[in-house]
Amino acid sequence: MLKMLRNIIFFLILFMVSEQAFGQSLYRYRFEEPWSISVSTGPTQYFGELYSLWKYNEGIQPDWNANIAVRRTLGTRIRARAEFSYYQISGQDPPSDPRAFRYPRNLHFRARNMEASMIGEFHWKPVKVYNITRSYFNLFLFAGVGVSSNDPKAELNGIWVDLRPLQIENNPYNKYIIVFPTGIGAKYKLSVYADLTLELNYRWTLTDYMDDISAYNISEFYQDLVADYQSGNNQDRLRLAVRNPQFLREDNGEPDIQKILNNRGRIRRGSGLTERFDGYMGLNLGIEIYLSPDIWDNWIFRNRLYEKRFRFW
Repeated sequence: MLKMLRNIIFFLILFMVSEQAFGQSLYRYRFEEPWSISVSTGPTQYFGELYSLWKYNEGIQPDWNANIAVRRTLGTRIRARAEFSYYQISGQDPPSDPRAFRYPRNLHFRARNMEASMIGEFHWKPVKVYNITRSYFNLFLFAGVGVSSNDPKAELNGIWVDLRPLQIENNPYNKYIIVFPTGIGAKYKLSVYADLTLELNYRWTLTDYMDDISAYNISEFYQDLVADYQSGNNQDRLRLAVRNPQFLREDNGEPDIQKILNNRGRIRRGSGLTERFDGYMGLNLGIEIYLSPDIWDNWIFRNRLYEKRFRFW
């Protein structure tokens, strides 16, 4: 009888311990982690005086971008994120659609900019849930505001020249500009701790000088450009403003002053687009990692006490 009682007590203790262990193994995934970090990269397409997908058939002329972001869940379907991006944009006349009559300008630019922004996300499915019950597929919309550097350059005699300090169009513009990120995205759940993300975004701006071009022609400021060139103080202003072969000297490739004066500066520069402000689009693929308290022990690597090596899984 005593032996049977000992066996019963033993099995009860074993049952309670195993039940508690099983409950804890499930409970470890029942966390609602509001914070996450993500990285992504993809192509970037500029829109402005040197490129217009909306009006002409000019194909895709992509550069690239990369960003890192920190997110926090605020509500059932709402998340906020702080994002830092590096992006490259560029444009040039040679690929231009002939209907745009832009190729004779022979203009081009490139820019390497940084951007910091605050963005709000609205998700199709709830995001304020335990990570283990997070939806395998979710769509979201986002919009926000940010600040970007603005440093266009153009190549002249094999050297990339900063265009903003030159004020080619006699219209100074800021080194930093306001941007408005908007777009749509999708997430696919890879694990309890990570999502695969895909975003299509467009950055609206309040400047027409991401490419250093705005005026339709140089008629309003050509006399200042010519005066600077003839005085020798800042000859690059005219060299970069007028690159149309029709107005360059054949012997040395320098601007033909007499032709420019005779033409009264009616030399094409801008495109005459109705969309006054420049912008850029990105298509980004990335990964988002939820900052769970046990992520280091249970996802990336496990370092058990007294073990002589790491176990990766």
